[in-house]
Amino acid sequence: MLLSDMIETVINSMLEENEGLVEFKRNEIAIKFGCVPSQINYVITSRFTPEKGYIVESRRGGGGFVKIKQIRFDKSSYVMHFVNAVGEAIDFGTAKVFLANLYSHEIITGREMRMIMTIVSDNVLKAIANSSKRDALRAALLKSAVLSSIEN
Repeated sequence: MLLSDMIETVINSMLEENEGLVEFKRNEIAIKFGCVPSQINYVITSRFTPEKGYIVESRRGGGGFVKIKQIRFDKSSYVMHFVNAVGEAIDFGTAKVFLANLYSHEIITGREMRMIMTIVSDNVLKAIANSSKRDALRAALLKSAVLSSIEN
């Protein structure tokens, strides 16, 4: 298991034990794993993002801390969060993260996730040379496809 994976696992365990809210000193976690604090920063910024349902507050310095709050939504609130967070444009990597989260929250099925991922992929949208127009179209397609898949 990679060091980043182990750090993520420990932080997730702390979140579970503390009902979705944890505060810690970056240096203390770094010492525990025998790494530099920037490694902790990397894990936090790459794995505990708003797209993945987390709010992170961080203060640097001697008395610095990291506070991570896991956002817990019911289905309709999560969908509203998704629509607002996608915004007017989105790259494919971020779209994949959103789709994986929708799947993990059981809002869409695995089949729906794979179909929507194909629809919004760079391969499908490659005919649009302008990347900002491509990302805008991807956002519109992503939101439309997800909302269509959850309508009853």
